Amino acid sequence: MGQQTVHVAVYDALADWEVGFATAHIRETSYHRPPRAGFAIATVGLSGEPVVTMGGMRIQPDLTVDALRPQDSALLILPGASTWDTGDTNAPFARAARAFLDADVPVAAICGATAGLAREGLLDDRDHTSGAAGYLAATGYQGGDRYREAAAVTDGNLVTAGPTEPVAFAREVLALLDVYEPEVLDAWYRLFSASDASAFGVLAEAAQR
Repeated sequence: MGQQTVHVAVYDALADWEVGFATAHIRETSYHRPPRAGFAIATVGLSGEPVVTMGGMRIQPDLTVDALRPQDSALLILPGASTWDTGDTNAPFARAARAFLDADVPVAAICGATAGLAREGLLDDRDHTSGAAGYLAATGYQGGDRYREAAAVTDGNLVTAGPTEPVAFAREVLALLDVYEPEVLDAWYRLFSASDASAFGVLAEAAQR
């Protein structure tokens, strides 16, 4: 299988910690299910101008959102950022998410990006979660009855999570992409969510296959 590309939206004030587990382990092929060639990561900006994350890192986007096509992607990741709640600056990414889901290409959104999806109407008929039910309710969306109190939720090709659950978010993304075999993914999650030392042996064995 050839290498596929996972696209990550980038914008000013992006919450660095929310997607790091996912992107790092999407690219790390040590434990990947064979014969996986791994994934490339490409960043997508509103323009070609660099953005500065909440942590002060400067990112030069690889392409712009108007050039993003679902057929060229394995997944679109939407990180949280304060800019999701201060106007419609990031609305083009929510519209891109609609195009991806309409094309049956997965989308993963965390924290403030879930509010962007709610405003776009993409959570009205899908199970989902976020930082809090009230946070999404404030968007005026119609999907309150589909809100789930969970660390992360996958419904079809959509993953959602709250800001304090980057490891659970990554677990759902890795599962959706079929990156690891189930027992390896379970061990990965136990190691990074609970520092379970017994999980390391499973990962070490997988790396030798």
